[in-house]
Amino acid sequence: RKARRLRIVDGRSRDVVTVIELLSPANKKPGDDHRQYLGKRSEVLANGASFVEIDLLRGGRRAPPADAPRSAYRATVIRAADWPLVGVWPVALREPLPTVPVPLRPDDPEPLVDLQAVLHTTYDENRFARRVYDGPPEPPLSPDDAAWAAALV
Repeated sequence: RKARRLRIVDGRSRDVVTVIELLSPANKKPGDDHRQYLGKRSEVLANGASFVEIDLLRGGRRAPPADAPRSAYRATVIRAADWPLVGVWPVALREPLPTVPVPLRPDDPEPLVDLQAVLHTTYDENRFARRVYDGPPEPPLSPDDAAWAAALV
């Protein structure tokens, strides 16, 4: 299994400051994997670190907050100091991904990460075009969205 998690660690104390997680299908599949993921997320927050969750999967179970707007994709930012308040960036299928803050220590400025630029760079440098579009998307797209997507590929 490849790690889909980035830990930002304080250089002096060696404490984890923030965890950035790119969700995998296992994180969203009902059952043990989903419960384990939620447990790890809760543990990070209980230990005083912030959490950034990037969900680029349209299917599967969403992690809390349950009252977040419905969307194809989303980014969630949970600042340790503000927990249980959560920032959610919902993204429609045809919209570009957002730029989101990455919380650090309370007095540190928060860098912004342009998720769309990161996606484009990763996609291009790793030649994902050869691997990503080898079958129909899951879950299936609506007819309008399928026509839109086909025009892009």
